[in-house]
Amino acid sequence: MEDKNLLIANLLFPDITQTPEDMEKRFPERALAEGAKVTRIAPSPTGFVHFGNLFPAFVSERLARQSGGVFLLRIEDTDSQRRVEGAVDTIISSFAHYGLVFDEGVTANGDSGIYGPYSQSQRAFIYHVFAKDLVERGLAYPCFLTKEELEDIRAQQEAQKVLPGCYGRWSRYRDCGFETVKQLIDEGKPYVLRLRSPGKEGGRITFTDVVKGKLEMDENYVDQVLLKSDGIPTYHFAHAVDDHLMRVTHVVRGEEWLSSLPLHLQLFRVLNFKAPKYLHISLLMKQDGGSKRKLSKRHDPEAALTYYRQQGYPVRAVREYVMTLLNSNYEEWRMQNPALPLEDFKFTTAKMAHSGSLFDLQKLDDVSKNTIAAMSAAEVTKQVLDWSRDFDPKLHALLSADRARTEKIFEIGRNDAKPRKDIAKWSEIRGYTDFFFDSLFEIKDAFPENVSPADTKQILTRYKSIYSEKDDPQQWFERVKELASDLGFAQKPKDYKNNPQLYKGHVGDISMVLRVAVTGKTKSPDLFSIMQILGKDCVIQRLCSAANKIKE
Repeated sequence: MEDKNLLIANLLFPDITQTPEDMEKRFPERALAEGAKVTRIAPSPTGFVHFGNLFPAFVSERLARQSGGVFLLRIEDTDSQRRVEGAVDTIISSFAHYGLVFDEGVTANGDSGIYGPYSQSQRAFIYHVFAKDLVERGLAYPCFLTKEELEDIRAQQEAQKVLPGCYGRWSRYRDCGFETVKQLIDEGKPYVLRLRSPGKEGGRITFTDVVKGKLEMDENYVDQVLLKSDGIPTYHFAHAVDDHLMRVTHVVRGEEWLSSLPLHLQLFRVLNFKAPKYLHISLLMKQDGGSKRKLSKRHDPEAALTYYRQQGYPVRAVREYVMTLLNSNYEEWRMQNPALPLEDFKFTTAKMAHSGSLFDLQKLDDVSKNTIAAMSAAEVTKQVLDWSRDFDPKLHALLSADRARTEKIFEIGRNDAKPRKDIAKWSEIRGYTDFFFDSLFEIKDAFPENVSPADTKQILTRYKSIYSEKDDPQQWFERVKELASDLGFAQKPKDYKNNPQLYKGHVGDISMVLRVAVTGKTKSPDLFSIMQILGKDCVIQRLCSAANKIKE
């Protein structure tokens, strides 16, 4: 039996002379402190980076950083049909944008680290070393079943209501002798390399997942493909070899991979590798009417990681939001430590959800509003200019023309005891700042209904004669109150509330008329500060323009 296996191995891999032991020497154990974790992110270059990719990435990064370990990027590009030009650069830039810094792996300038190559398409020789060893040990074999034969087998299995796949009596090439294999290869018959699964039908395995706890599952007994007909490995085989040789200790991935776990554990066993610890993260769910469903890249624009960049969510806000979903105690920690960096939080797998996390854009908006409210005006200005340069060039031209003025705009209300929380993302800045620029200004909201057109015109006409840009906030408001009294409005809202028959309205109505005329909106930041930035000439011009449009 050994002679047959050795002959077949040499026939299939005539150029492979190195052994698994040689690979172990080439990629030695890492010299890390006890308890240090080696984690990886291994996306496929399909051109789409899902928001959900941030979850395993953040967990992997935190586990490595907090333990003094290694966080690496590997590209799983064995499926050439799914590979998209430029996708690797997109992956690298997307993770970098969200502050995920890799210690080694694929970079924009090539590989960095001694455990590479870090792209699976460049590791064929390594996989073949281990594939040949499996054949030599009788744990893998060439399978010459055609596509049509496989379809026929599947049809029979479905009719008999048994597990589909190539195993047992369904695998006619499982025990072929050397002469048969050689003859088929000499005839040019294409083949794949299959695992000779040691599993048994009805067998069960137990496994402890770091997040989900103890699991019991059906053992794999299907002879899964290890190498495709072109010699390229399947994901299952490649990831086992790569994780072992790169000395990965913890694999963080979505729970959709749980069904593959029995096969993966079996592969580590037949390859004589120690399996890493697995952390299967719950799927990201979205409320859809009265039910929950998986966040879908087909139906949900927010599923794409690029969406958050285009919308202008600050990186810090997205990171904060992801952490609220990953650890149930993060929000409590953040309330107690508002000024500390996220990295000071002690991330723990014990606080990770066992069931699907609910994705909520409104919650992200709330987190982002708090994040932006805590920024300085200078930081907001910088981030807005960086974002608008790429996504709103016209707005960028307006804001960058006078950076000091722009910073004053974002300073409004920022140092108050309760800072304003108007902005959730930079794409809202145009609507937040448009009235500061004549080219964008327009009156969008109506004047107060309880103020007559005649009184509205009076307010605008009278106020332009008393406005002084030299006033401080208190003096400014005193003038507004005096105007209110002169025109029959109460100087205090409570006076009007107590005796509405004595007044046309109250000082708040006067302020609202002025606000709509100057900003075009009923809701805007502090009106005094706005007028100071606009300047007296602009304020007077807008008051006159608004008054002239009123029909009494």
